[in-house]
Amino acid sequence: MASPIRGARLYSLHAARLQYRPRYSSPRPLRTLPTTRLCIRTFASDAPKDSNSQGAKAAHKIESETDSAVGAASSPNEPHSQKPHSSAAPSTPSTESDFDWEDKPNFHIEKFTELPYQNFGVNQHMIIDREFKEVLRQLLWRFRAPIRYAFAYGSGVFPQSKGGAATEAEIKAVHPKAPVAVQKAQDGSPKMIDFIFGVSYTQHWHSLNLMQHRDHYSMLGSLGSGAVSYVQDKWGAGVYYNPYVTVDGILIKYGVVNIDTLCRDLSEWDTMYIAGRLHKPVKILRDDPRVRLANQINLLSALRTALLLLPPTFTEQELYATIAGISYLGDPRMAFPTENPKKVANIVNHNMLNFRRLYAPLVESLPNVDFDDPATSKTDWVNNTDAVLKIQQDMDPIKRGNMVRRLPKAFRSKLYFEYQKKFQIPQLEFNKMMEENKDEDAVSFKRQQGGGFEQRIAQDEPESLRKTVRAVIKRTISWPSTTQSIKGVVTSGFRRSFRYMGEKIAKYRESDESEKDDKKSS
Repeated sequence: MASPIRGARLYSLHAARLQYRPRYSSPRPLRTLPTTRLCIRTFASDAPKDSNSQGAKAAHKIESETDSAVGAASSPNEPHSQKPHSSAAPSTPSTESDFDWEDKPNFHIEKFTELPYQNFGVNQHMIIDREFKEVLRQLLWRFRAPIRYAFAYGSGVFPQSKGGAATEAEIKAVHPKAPVAVQKAQDGSPKMIDFIFGVSYTQHWHSLNLMQHRDHYSMLGSLGSGAVSYVQDKWGAGVYYNPYVTVDGILIKYGVVNIDTLCRDLSEWDTMYIAGRLHKPVKILRDDPRVRLANQINLLSALRTALLLLPPTFTEQELYATIAGISYLGDPRMAFPTENPKKVANIVNHNMLNFRRLYAPLVESLPNVDFDDPATSKTDWVNNTDAVLKIQQDMDPIKRGNMVRRLPKAFRSKLYFEYQKKFQIPQLEFNKMMEENKDEDAVSFKRQQGGGFEQRIAQDEPESLRKTVRAVIKRTISWPSTTQSIKGVVTSGFRRSFRYMGEKIAKYRESDESEKDDKKSS
């Protein structure tokens, strides 16, 4: 096997041939965070002063641009931030032409200024406690391997239940030296914090990370970065998890995914593994313009899919529960006693404000759905979570047909196949119809507008349409999620896998007992 130095040289040669220049390389290790007080890293004071590392400067710049997006997301005009033509007269109605960027998205962009319009996608950035955010961001700097895109997610970041009063021993059982900011954010219910790292070159990243953090890997790491990257890219959904890792006294789990795999899943829904996680509020710590573009497509797709599953009028809570439930429809864990059956309800009920920040701008921007509630006339309605708002959608078959047409490519193909069988359309006729509506042809480009076939799908009986869409979702998610779970035994090792399974079963039993107690009390 080639030495790590020789492997790195080969990688550099390969990168030069592709005319690729990495955004950043390895930053200088930072000081260990004190356990008694929080160290806030500022971009000016903590940057490597005696180093000419362009990579570290680029990483700091990415974090700075990420913070700028958070600032834009918290502006008073937040609900209307995703209306491209905000300068137009208020009386000008929104049309599908506002979303021309969806017809031919440019996934080769490298700068945030190349996004379709100003403040594009800032709705993706959730606002959390500043000190907690800095602690999470400090963890990224403990990895010398370059992380291009990163977000933290799950109940360790966004609580899904009411907090308790954990003892010091209970906190240390999870986080050996948790900073006060982490304890405060987790509200007396200490949990492992989950991350996803988007990287440019899978094998190169694991090669560097194995040299620095060999203890993060199972026995598979002994076979080298080639074996690790092969298992990541070829098995399951393309994600490699290292769970139960302690960094700076904080227990974390991090998944590594190639940036191309990430963007493809977000824009096409080929597995919906990462796309489903981003349907829910996450804390983006390092943003990337290409991923932001793909994720905006992902969020709009989730909203449109939910609208196909919902009646003409519904509540805001029903919308968010439908969206949050999409990724769990085909998850094999939901079929076994390893997940809280009330998980979706808990996610939505305890994160209404974040869901509203994520999806209200998109609801306001689409032409066929709108908030139908007087509460939205108030200037601070976004922050008022006491009111559960009503929403209505236009059931016009042309507009709903356009929604079907704008669903992600891989997912839409499966849906078309189901309705080809249901409508008994001959294969030759179906192929001709698909060719006429083809929008991926680079030579003869056509807008993504629904035709007769899409309108026929949209006019299907509501219950039949819901059943078919749900079946396609399950088929999309089931196999990648199942193989990803099996892969977890290899990548995590038996000890960590059994620990994870044990904790999941314990949570399930706890929720089951709580439900029984509620029934008795009622």
